[in-house]
Amino acid sequence: MRTTELIDVTEAEGLLLLSTALGTGWEAGVPSCPGWRMRELVGHQGNVHRWAEEYVRAGLTQPRRVPDEQPADDELAAWFEDGLRRLVASLRAADEGSQAWTFLPGAPDPRAFWARRQAHETTIHRVDAELAAGGAPTPVAPEVALDGVDELLTAWHGRSRSPLRTERPAVLAVRSAEGPEWTLHLGPEAPRPVREAAGRWDCRISGPAQELYLALWNRRSSAGDGLVVEGDEHLMEVWRSKARIA
Repeated sequence: MRTTELIDVTEAEGLLLLSTALGTGWEAGVPSCPGWRMRELVGHQGNVHRWAEEYVRAGLTQPRRVPDEQPADDELAAWFEDGLRRLVASLRAADEGSQAWTFLPGAPDPRAFWARRQAHETTIHRVDAELAAGGAPTPVAPEVALDGVDELLTAWHGRSRSPLRTERPAVLAVRSAEGPEWTLHLGPEAPRPVREAAGRWDCRISGPAQELYLALWNRRSSAGDGLVVEGDEHLMEVWRSKARIA
């Protein structure tokens, strides 16, 4: 996706997250983030927005800790919206050639990296808010979902520090109904992802982009919602237990 499109996604998803939280209440538990209530979810996302915005605006080239603010309930919504607006404005104003620290491979420049990362961070936590509200998640556009699957498989699990490991070599294939396919070569070492169909696989998960997106981000069971798991289903259990992003 184009960087400008990802910035628009960040803004829209952030506003939807906030409206869902306001309509549900700060005390609601978040089942997909055990131990959090809605206020902690919104506080976390607001802090991440501020953290990302500083890299983009100030061109920081060294990592910093994510802030840990938790405004009072009566200030939380305005605080969150202010941080979201600042992030979106800084991303739109940033130059493609600007320098800043990033932590995943594959993006052409820091602005593109932070736009992509915040689009999916915000979308997934919007889903968390809707799960806390007790409803079905608002659909994710196929192009957004495909981009998010690609970021997860090739960027997050393309790093040497990925925790996704298996005792013996195994191949996990991911096939979207919209066309793109990915293959993860697993084993005792870091995963090796490729953007192509597997010649052979031990387990393959197939389905619509949105369902792959939610399942691979561990926000939905891989056993339903139009998904098909073939082969060694134990690999999907390995995924659910080891592929979580902290």
